[in-house]
Amino acid sequence: MTDTQKWQLLALTVVLSAFLYLLAPVLTPFAAAALFAYLGDPLVDRLQTCRLSRTAAVAVVFALMTLAVVSVVLLLIPMLQKQIVHFGERFPVYLAWFETVALPWLEQQSGFDLDRLQVGNLLGMVKQYWQQAGSAAATVFGGLSRSGMAVLEFVANLTLIPVVTFYLLRDWDGMVARIRELLPRAIEPTVVRLANESDAVLGSFLRGQVSVMLALGTIYTLGLSLVGIDLALLIGMLAGLVSFVPYLGVIVGFGAGLIAALVQHGDLFHVLLVAGVFGFGQIIEGFVLTPWLVGDKIGMHPVAVIFAIMAGGQLFGFLGVLLALPVAAVIMVVLRWLHERYTQSSLYGAAERAVEDALIHEVARADVAPSALTASDAPQDAADKPPIANA
Repeated sequence: MTDTQKWQLLALTVVLSAFLYLLAPVLTPFAAAALFAYLGDPLVDRLQTCRLSRTAAVAVVFALMTLAVVSVVLLLIPMLQKQIVHFGERFPVYLAWFETVALPWLEQQSGFDLDRLQVGNLLGMVKQYWQQAGSAAATVFGGLSRSGMAVLEFVANLTLIPVVTFYLLRDWDGMVARIRELLPRAIEPTVVRLANESDAVLGSFLRGQVSVMLALGTIYTLGLSLVGIDLALLIGMLAGLVSFVPYLGVIVGFGAGLIAALVQHGDLFHVLLVAGVFGFGQIIEGFVLTPWLVGDKIGMHPVAVIFAIMAGGQLFGFLGVLLALPVAAVIMVVLRWLHERYTQSSLYGAAERAVEDALIHEVARADVAPSALTASDAPQDAADKPPIANA
């Protein structure tokens, strides 16, 4: 690739980035539809191997995805709403327990006077801001309900997402082939290789790790419900959603479940039951869910995932959150490719390093198997030298 072509490619990248930034609010439903189509395309390809046409396979997958989304909206969201309302009603009870039970216990165990930290003032501020947050939320939702344009925009986006998802699913393979044809021939093999590696990383995370998160959320919710925790669904789903970071889900979930058990029941037995629920979840995750659904390491560090989501939301809003993981997967693959190119370049000294490695390998072979040397390979004055004694 010439210098002119490199500058043209850089200019095209800058223009596309500016285009995405300016049209972020409009592109949000299209990005969501593209993610749904990306998740559903492998299942469509499998159904095609069962002698179904592309349109029929897309119809089956689209119906399954629609059923799953409708089930979540009609069943899970109202239940979560009730749990949040219940938590809001019980929030003063949790604060009172923290002030009358937890703080004295911490003072007794640590020996510090927590009154110097003005914990009472801090709790008063929390209560004040909690009331303000409730009134602000009511004002916002009330304004949204009275704003006809906001409601119409929301409904239009919800309607547009399934329509675009269906057409993207149907034409996914054709679009990928056309994009490949438009690539400059000089960089087409490299771009295809990087795209395949990005697909492997992103597919492992989205299809594998998300399945693990949902399974863990279900396990935690059912277990806490059997224990008798009122906020079982809220705590279980929260622990499942943050479980893509190792040990963060179990720490957050067990901490919240421990507080809920102490406030609601106040005995050691329910605390042990909560610990058993999360211990069982960790065993199932380590020996069943992760090996079966995720397999090998996905290649995306949890810190990189968190940073990508936060940075995408800060730069592009909700569209950035949707595109954060795909972009992060591509960036990580490109960085690994650049690292490989760098270690093979003359700047790194790859040729000299290869010579050194070859010499080290030959010396190691000679040390491990000295008997392999033939008589002709031995030094001419070997008979004149005394044998070397072993230490």
